[in-house]
Amino acid sequence: MFKKQPETMNDQRRHLLTGAAAMAGLSMVQLPFMQVAQAAGAGTIAAPALAPIRQIQAGELDTGYFEAGPSDGKPVILLHGWPYDIHSYAEVAPMLAALGYRVIVPHLRGHGTTRFLSASTFRNAQQSVVALDIIALMDALQIEKAILAGYDWGARTANIIAALWPQRCKAMVSVNGYLINNLERNQLPLAPTVEHGWWYQFYFATERGQAGYEKYRREFAKLIWKVNSPSWQFDDATFERSAASFDNPDYVSIVIHNYRWRLSVAKGDPKYDALEQRLAAGPVIGVPTITIDGDADGVAPASDGTAYASKLSGKRTHRVLKGVGHNLPQEAPHEFARAVVEVDSY
Repeated sequence: MFKKQPETMNDQRRHLLTGAAAMAGLSMVQLPFMQVAQAAGAGTIAAPALAPIRQIQAGELDTGYFEAGPSDGKPVILLHGWPYDIHSYAEVAPMLAALGYRVIVPHLRGHGTTRFLSASTFRNAQQSVVALDIIALMDALQIEKAILAGYDWGARTANIIAALWPQRCKAMVSVNGYLINNLERNQLPLAPTVEHGWWYQFYFATERGQAGYEKYRREFAKLIWKVNSPSWQFDDATFERSAASFDNPDYVSIVIHNYRWRLSVAKGDPKYDALEQRLAAGPVIGVPTITIDGDADGVAPASDGTAYASKLSGKRTHRVLKGVGHNLPQEAPHEFARAVVEVDSY
């Protein structure tokens, strides 16, 4: 006689949510966040710090990362941007973990507790090597395929993995759309209003800029937070929780190299030239994708997503969130987490 296998946590979650959604007349995407928000009191108090931080050797790095949720859950990797850290996901991560996902939030190279294994390693931050860090992390954690979600540096990293290693990416949530860099295109002048928003890139191209960032990294980051997200009312404790990650000994070197490389005033590592050539060609991303813009983003104005639509050949949804700035997952955690669950169903 056939013996019924015990339900996994994911089976239980699916059955519970399907039945409850049917009773309430809600979609599978709507219901979980109502329940999680009510249970956690989301939005009423500041989310706690993501802890404990785990460490694992992955590629060139001893990578620091936060993990939550069941070990057999669907993997979701949440990737932060600059000048922020893993706490952009302080609310998103526990929401997704509560829904049965295995959530991984790594400190990118040069941030938080992530350290280079060798003092002699080139402190390189070109786009391909940051993506390779995440591939190495997935290998170290024995994660074959994951949902990748991010903004700023994190969105670019998710784009690159989805484009070059689609077998490692189940689906993607990308703030501000398709962000893969082409160095030749980056040398072309843009409208003054756009160039004004990227003033810090030109500042970083100078020795004065590097010295200034070394001395004033916290003041600099707080200014960027305010300019990038003029509608976001964050308190000092929220800022300081992330600013601790900027004390990493390689932080300034990594940030400066990233922006100098983009402007072609610093070279990358020749061993990644082949990857960069593939990225410069603008590879098409075929995985299911949700792209999101905030209409109060001070550095990347919201769009309708059509400008890069040809670069996303899989099922795609684009949306614009009102009153939300550049640090979208921290400013609109419910909407960001909902997008992860929704793209998982595509």
